[in-house]
Amino acid sequence: MAINLRRLRHANEMTQEELAERVGLSARYIGSIERAAVSASVTVLGRIAAALGVDPAELIRAQASGSSRKSAKEGTR
Repeated sequence: MAINLRRLRHANEMTQEELAERVGLSARYIGSIERAAVSASVTVLGRIAAALGVDPAELIRAQASGSSRKSAKEGTR
């Protein structure tokens, strides 16, 4: 979720402060979610998705990246 949140926030040209204000949370909490230091509740997930104009599933959808595929391959060696 952290990567998707940051990507979608940037795509919407929003700062953490702007998103936090729209969602009714602190910018520090948004930053913690983006760093994967905390997990957002389903309620918060829905509020963030609404503020970003996306379906909540978009926030939790797995991202296929070269680094995670590389890690998975290394684990099978």
